[in-house]
Amino acid sequence: MNTLLKKLIYIIFMLLLISVISFLAIHAAPNSFFGAGELNPNMTKEAIEKLKAVYGLDKSLFEQYIEWVENIVTLNFGISFVSGADVTEEILKRLPITLIMNITALVVVFILSLYLGIKAALSYEQKTDYIIRQISLFSFSMPSFYLALLFILFFSLNLGWFPISGVHSIEAKEGFSYYLDIAWHLTLPIGVMIFVGLGSMIIYIRSLTLEILKSDYYYFALSRGVSRKELLRFYILPNLLPPIITLLGLSLPGLIGGSVILEAIFGIEGMGQLFFMSALSRDYPIIMGILMITAFLTLLGNMIADLILIRLNPYIGRG
Repeated sequence: MNTLLKKLIYIIFMLLLISVISFLAIHAAPNSFFGAGELNPNMTKEAIEKLKAVYGLDKSLFEQYIEWVENIVTLNFGISFVSGADVTEEILKRLPITLIMNITALVVVFILSLYLGIKAALSYEQKTDYIIRQISLFSFSMPSFYLALLFILFFSLNLGWFPISGVHSIEAKEGFSYYLDIAWHLTLPIGVMIFVGLGSMIIYIRSLTLEILKSDYYYFALSRGVSRKELLRFYILPNLLPPIITLLGLSLPGLIGGSVILEAIFGIEGMGQLFFMSALSRDYPIIMGILMITAFLTLLGNMIADLILIRLNPYIGRG
């Protein structure tokens, strides 16, 4: 309980620090959302000042920051400069599809890379190891945007198996068929995310497993005649999980902004696309809202990973 309290205090402190740095960095950036209006001869200076007053930009930076922090506590990220919509509603509207894509890809990548990485290490310098290594290197070096275009060209245009873009068909109706239609539309972008994410994870797990196979306790277990299944369950997996859990914890922020390019290519209105378009239009409230959510996920991911590690090995949390 003491460890959890320390983690929560640390998260609150870091969020405050990140909020200050992000707020100052955003407002120090050249140009602004109202820059185009100032160049428009039809936009009077009084009209621009009135707009700034509506969004609270006529106040000092300190007053703007304090008001913004007070609103964040109630999950009120303000109003979008571009659409005039509530930022929280805009984010929540796009968040589910991005989370579905990234969580699905993350789970599949974890399972496949764990299996292939261990299999490659156990088949060291054999044909299986060579094939898995080539696949992982090909995956590691493949740009996601290029693979997405290849998938569209082959599976959509040539074979006609999957749609080119969008999340669901126009004629799709509510019900089980509606969710099947969504899954059908998301197959290609999720497939790209899985293939691109496999390479580095397989290489990482293979390297860790090889270190375990060279350890004294593993050789001792072999000398005692422990079966291969028990070696995997009691010697390899328990020693693999801590570094992998830490890595997965650091992957949480990618659940929001990790699919910017793919969302643009496949025409998916998710968080990545929202952040990209907001950055181009200098839509500060949305940019700040997404930055704070990403920061919170990063800190939360680290905390969850640390708590799981302490659960797996209580000695980590002592001292």
